[in-house]
Amino acid sequence: MNLLTELVAFIVAIGVLVVVHEYGHYSVARLCGVKVLRFSIGFGKPLALWVSKKTGVEWVVAALPLGGYVKMLDEREVVEDAVPIPAEDLPRAFNRQAVGKRIAIVAAGPFANFLLAIVLFAAVFATGVTEPVAIVAAPPAGTVAAQAGFEGGEKIVAIRDANGAQAEPVRSWSDLRWKLLGAALDHERVVLSARDGQGTYDFPVNLAGLSSQDLDDDFMSKLGFDVGGATLRVAAVEPGSAAQRAGLAAGDTLRRMDGRPVDSAESFIAYVKAHAGKPVVLEVEHGAPQQTQQKAGASDAANKSVERARAAAVPVQPTSQLTVVPASQRDDETGQSVGRIGAALATDAPSVDVHYGPIESVRLGATRTWDIAIYSLRMFGRMITGEASLKNLSGPVTIADYAGKSARLGPSAFLSFLALVSISLGVLNLLPIPVLDGGHLLYYLVEAVTGKAVSDRWQLVLQRAGLACIVALSAIALFNDLARLIHF
Repeated sequence: MNLLTELVAFIVAIGVLVVVHEYGHYSVARLCGVKVLRFSIGFGKPLALWVSKKTGVEWVVAALPLGGYVKMLDEREVVEDAVPIPAEDLPRAFNRQAVGKRIAIVAAGPFANFLLAIVLFAAVFATGVTEPVAIVAAPPAGTVAAQAGFEGGEKIVAIRDANGAQAEPVRSWSDLRWKLLGAALDHERVVLSARDGQGTYDFPVNLAGLSSQDLDDDFMSKLGFDVGGATLRVAAVEPGSAAQRAGLAAGDTLRRMDGRPVDSAESFIAYVKAHAGKPVVLEVEHGAPQQTQQKAGASDAANKSVERARAAAVPVQPTSQLTVVPASQRDDETGQSVGRIGAALATDAPSVDVHYGPIESVRLGATRTWDIAIYSLRMFGRMITGEASLKNLSGPVTIADYAGKSARLGPSAFLSFLALVSISLGVLNLLPIPVLDGGHLLYYLVEAVTGKAVSDRWQLVLQRAGLACIVALSAIALFNDLARLIHF
């Protein structure tokens, strides 16, 4: 069922993104008076084809759904022995358009993807989304958060530049993450305003020392910022595990570990992993005692007598300290020995409904789209220079996986995922690589500056080089997908 969900979500996502991208080219080409011959979703053999009586455009759904194209009338694509283009259609050929029109037509596809992202983000912001409150868990020693003075339990309410810029409110954990990411990319020093039970305090956070490798998907944890304020419960205990031997049971609530507050599943798991074979003292609030089912045929009176006897013999303590010794186990991803207690955890984290008005939603959607596009460009630039790992590239397998996961989380998560991929598609197509939209834009910009078109010979050479780049990037992305699947 999960595989079917991922497949359907992936097809829907790719279909929507390709249609929007190609419709951007199509609509601007029509506005510029260019004759469009075919609008194809997918490549290869057509599965469905129909011709518009009004425009004469062929609308095609092809067998390979990973992309699409808009074919326009172009004298350069007329092969030998083909029927010549009628004289009345020549002014409508793409190659005869002014360079400004050609730039507009080519750029329309990526910008349609950006516009889609703005609309999707605006819809999410306007309808409202439930997100974790920006409460900080107790940070590990030596991290940026610990050095800033956070102890855990503080609720971050605002962020500002250390140079005295106006503070911006922090509405949720996701909002905090994006604001810190933007500051980290600029290597800024920021001040986080947070409050606890005593008052509101300023915490100076130094992001100047972060490397590009730190700015991956887990950069918040590397800074020492994990979602806090949660209640951590034991959902299940494996038979014979270290947790069962220590006395943990389903329904127990974890309050402290070695005197540290427990308000984050991530920090608790990290602490346990780092203490393989070492005793960890847990302060536990026990859940309601489970009733033991009696054998069939026993009377209700007998059952009640047994329950009263047990209650009298073994008084239940609501809170106690238990010592658990995590078992050592090899981690499949790192190959190192880590601690494991054999308990499944459930968290009840405080959340907030983030909701904005229509105008504010559009503004935030545009801002979020811009921030992600700039972040994507910077990360790609750092990958080229070797400052960031090529492991950040993802292929269709990872996209399908996240499409399915976001679809299962609900409409808001899926729309946000769709917006992210749409931005990535727009940024990718604007890269100055021949065979992509950005490569064609580069040709036309050179023509606009020099007054001369790039020669066919140079275009052929650059197209082959660009195709090699795309094949290499696709191979790396596919390798990363496989590596994530089999953890090597």
